[in-house]
Amino acid sequence: MIKKQKILAKKLGLTFVQPQLFIMALTHRSMGANNNERLEYLGDSVLGFVIAEKLFAMFPDAREGDLSRLRASLVNQTSLAEIAREHNIGDYLLLGSGELKSGGFRRDSILSDALEAIMGALVVDQGDKACKAWILFIFAKKLAELDLDSSKKDPKTELQELMQSLKIQLPVYELTNMTGSAHSQIFNVKCSTVFINESGMGSGVSRKKAEQASAKKMLQLIKVKKI
Repeated sequence: MIKKQKILAKKLGLTFVQPQLFIMALTHRSMGANNNERLEYLGDSVLGFVIAEKLFAMFPDAREGDLSRLRASLVNQTSLAEIAREHNIGDYLLLGSGELKSGGFRRDSILSDALEAIMGALVVDQGDKACKAWILFIFAKKLAELDLDSSKKDPKTELQELMQSLKIQLPVYELTNMTGSAHSQIFNVKCSTVFINESGMGSGVSRKKAEQASAKKMLQLIKVKKI
């Protein structure tokens, strides 16, 4: 295993019998035919099952719809990219020159795919039980923060549905600026609507997160004004 990637494996608490699988999991398709797409496909399937099974056990009285929304809040591109950033996986990715120049190492899609590919590599290398244990380990914090309220509609959806019910123009989201270093950027977004002069300002580690935060702020403003 390449020394740099061996360091990452250790940080993640992983030891591979077939180290080349871990290298492949970190290899983006921009590097050529031998990339992580097949491993990502396998990891995605295992992840969905592991999280579904865990939620089923955690919330014995929850309805199917609530469980589905809880799972969606965990198993999505933004959530996976957040976990990948926590472990600095972007610093260890193998990317083609074009992706390197365009900052692919910090793109949500590439980070989330790599994390799922690592899961797939672990299944191939050590089986589903080892992969399940590791998934539950890296998702421990997010799982601990869950409750049934987490399955409620996200602020952006809630605001959009409110606008539609009032039959007025949908909210507009504007990226005002980005701050921080290349590896840990913070996005700042402004949410505007046609029937309130104030704007909802929100920040997040991705544009999507920032839009959600700005939508939440706008909903709070609307509630205060009792519109």
